Amino acid sequence: MSKSAVEAGAAPAQPLHLVFGGELADLQGVAFRDPAKLDIVGIFSDIDAAVAAWKAKAHASVDNAHMRYFVVHLDGLLDPEAKRA
Repeated sequence: MSKSAVEAGAAPAQPLHLVFGGELADLQGVAFRDPAKLDIVGIFSDIDAAVAAWKAKAHASVDNAHMRYFVVHLDGLLDPEAKRA
């Protein structure tokens, strides 16, 4: 198995957080009604900024029960073997 970038002596992974959302097909799941209409809010380098963006979008869409926003930690996707602190 290959070493992660951190184990190989490279610089630690840059934390990246994707904030996006869309209308859910069903309130019990996470399948989107129309993936082509996803709202990509942005990619943030710190979790506080990502959470602030998520919260603003979630509050702005409170009248639509099917609308959901998410924060996805991209650093783990880019280097799946890296462990988070």
